[in-house]
Amino acid sequence: MLEVKNINQYYGSSHTLKNVSFTVPTGAVTTLLGRNGVGKTTLLNCLMGVLETTSGTIHINGSDVTGQPSYVRARQGVGYVPQGREIFARLTVEENLLMGLATKSKGALSDLPYEIFDMFPVLNEMLHRRGGDLSGGQQQQLAIGRALAMSPNILILDEPTEGIQPSIIKDIGNAIRLLAARGDMAILLVEQYYDFAKDLADHYIILQRGEVIKSGLGEDMDADNVRHYLSV
Repeated sequence: MLEVKNINQYYGSSHTLKNVSFTVPTGAVTTLLGRNGVGKTTLLNCLMGVLETTSGTIHINGSDVTGQPSYVRARQGVGYVPQGREIFARLTVEENLLMGLATKSKGALSDLPYEIFDMFPVLNEMLHRRGGDLSGGQQQQLAIGRALAMSPNILILDEPTEGIQPSIIKDIGNAIRLLAARGDMAILLVEQYYDFAKDLADHYIILQRGEVIKSGLGEDMDADNVRHYLSV
């Protein structure tokens, strides 16, 4: 699991994250929600070691990784799907997927978990196409596939539905649901699309102005009026 305790972070004099604490348990989808600019991506960058925290701790499967670089967290089993996908446009689909094996000793196509192609058959069909030739939705599937290539036990997704056509949003939702049902992966899903988040969430967290202001069970999101915290 992923455990965050009292994280604080500053950009200059701006206090961007304020005593943020939460747990992402294994075998469940935890959704992190909030309007634009509340600190969601900043928080993920702290979790991945891209940004330093001023105080607080981050534990991955019981190990304290606070202050450790990104590659250490990846080796601990954290897969990250960044906002905007950030695939390698000039590399083929196969080469992009093999990049996900960088934390392992092997790096051949046969070493990739075949579930990637079960969930996203288009990646197998376009294995030798350049990543930049794929549609936005296909690139998002590739970004998720690249993260899954390392067989993570924690998967972090930053707004995977952004700019994606409805049919692929459905495929991504089905894939996340399948991964959670397997019971061996903790999933942190950052979203603004309320219906997508509600459909998948076992737990929810609301971030506002860098603080966790509310959290609860996914089944209570309507009753807790979570949509209100996302509206402009």
